[in-house]
Order: sequence, then structure tokens, then C-alpha cells
Amino acid sequence: MSGQLRAVGTILLAGLATLGGGRAADAPYPRVNVATAYVVDPNWPQKPADYHWGPVPGIAVDAQDRVYVFTRAQPPVQVYRASDGKLLMAWGQGIIGSAHHIKIGPDGHVWVADIGHHQVMKFTPEGKLLLAIGTKGHPGCDATHLDRPTDMAITLAGDVFVSDGYGNARIVHFNKDGKYVKEWGTLGSKPGQFSIPHAIAVDPKGRLYVADRNNVRVQVFDQDGRLLDVWHNLVTPWGFHVEADGTLWVCGSSPMQWRATDNALGCPPKDQLFMRFDPSGKLLQLWTVPKGIDGLERPGECNWVHAIATDSQGNIYVGDIVGKRAQKFVKKQP
Repeated sequence: MSGQLRAVGTILLAGLATLGGGRAADAPYPRVNVATAYVVDPNWPQKPADYHWGPVPGIAVDAQDRVYVFTRAQPPVQVYRASDGKLLMAWGQGIIGSAHHIKIGPDGHVWVADIGHHQVMKFTPEGKLLLAIGTKGHPGCDATHLDRPTDMAITLAGDVFVSDGYGNARIVHFNKDGKYVKEWGTLGSKPGQFSIPHAIAVDPKGRLYVADRNNVRVQVFDQDGRLLDVWHNLVTPWGFHVEADGTLWVCGSSPMQWRATDNALGCPPKDQLFMRFDPSGKLLQLWTVPKGIDGLERPGECNWVHAIATDSQGNIYVGDIVGKRAQKFVKKQP
């Protein structure tokens, strides 16, 4: 009888191993890769030895798949080819004070948010200054002054919406010539208020998305400032990128509460994540990378990820603050 019991036990254990994590070769399930995955390209970009990166708060990709890396170092704008990382040009020395986000407008011009000079500026792709909004070196909160603006969104008509986010808590609308139109927002946590509006983006239908970072939410507005939607408790948002199909990439960290040591929520973040939403706020994709250790970051890790962009092949480019680098993540084929 004892031998029979041992035989039955052996059969049961074998069955449980198959159901609960036996050898992969024994698993009866088809090994089909349905999750979208990315792998870091450790050789991208080919940064010259005499070029240096400080924090990289901004990154953008233009229609020619040129990647604009915006760094708190010299030169502040460094442009690399997406395919092989070759340096194509660099500019901004003596003009830009301190980098934050960078965007490519619908007409191909390059926009930067300069938290050092309290301005947003429009350049040609080669770095010729075309327009500056805000009074250089003088923070304020009126029609001609900004206070450490964080980002800008440029519409098809050329209007500019600025997230005036570190010193103020408002969205400011300027026309294509940089003339003040209107503004909305006050400091707070009620719907329509802001606490560090840290990034802004516009989708193909003209809807505006604001990364309300300290309030752990994304707020959606029309161009008159009417609140359309609020996405609560999904992500602590740091940076945005809108795809041609209107989906929105958000980089940042998991929702978290304030800590006694924080002067801005999520500093440091507890993890590093990337989320893609449709215009209604439905989550379409979630992707994460390991959070690096200060000064010991390995390729593929991020540390205070701040900016995200994609190229025409679906590859992802990110910039981070503590890691002080830009990285390319190649979309892995199934």
C-alpha cells in the first residue's frame, strides 16, 4: 500500500510541476511572443569624445529621423542620425541658458523651453534663432514674462501653448508671431488647476494634454482652456510624445504620495515606466526599464527619465536627468 501511495504522490507532483512552473521544455503552451519589446542599442549615439552631456531633459525626432538631444551641457542641442547615431550638427552655445523640453513643430522648426532664461525659443533645424517668447533673464507672470517654462505645444496653425510650470502654474497661449492671447490655470489640485505642469502636447485633433506632475495626473483641454478629461492615478508624468495616429506616449514613474524629503513629487522616482494611451485615456501599452543606481547606470537603465520620442521605425529615444544620457531602444521583432 505504501508503494502505491508513493506512486500516486509522484504522479500528483509531476502534474503540479507541469501546471505551476515545470521546465519550459515541458510546458504544453505555444511560445508566441505577443508582448511588444525593446532592446537598448548600446552603441548609439556616436558622441564625440570632446562632447559632454549633463542631464538630458529633452529629446525630439524630426521627419528626417534626426534626433535632437537637449542637454544641460555644451553644446546644448546635439543632433544625431537615428539609424547609426552619427553626429550631424550641434548648436545653441551662448544662446540657451538651461535646457528643459524640446519639440519639433509641424513646419519642422525646433522649439526649446529654456528654464535658465525664462523663455521658449523657435529655431531653424540648423540653429538660427527665429523667435523668443518671454523676457530673457527676467521671470514673471504676465503677457510678456514666463517663469521657468517647462514645455510648449505647437499647433498646425502655428499657435504656441506653453506650460509655464516651475515658477508659475498656468498654460499660456501665444499666436504664431509670439503675441499673448490668453492663459488659464492656478496653483492647486482641483480639476483645471496645476502643480508643476511639467509637459504639454497637442494631438492631431487639437486637444491639449498637460502633465500635471505633482498632482499625479494628465489633464486634457481644448484650445480655449476648457477641461475635457482628467486621467488620475495612472502615472506620475514627466514627458510626452504624440504619435501621428494621435496616441500619446508618457514617460515617468508609478503613482506615489509625497515624502517628507520631496520638494517636487517623485524626486527621486521609485521606478521608470513608459505608457501609451489612446485619446480617450485607454492604456494601450506599458513598458518598463530598470531604474539605475546613481553613477552606476548600465545601458538600458534609466535614472529620472524625463523625455521620450519615437522615429519612423517605431524605435524609442529617451533622455534622463541623473543618468545624464540619451538612449535608443530598438523595437524588437516577434
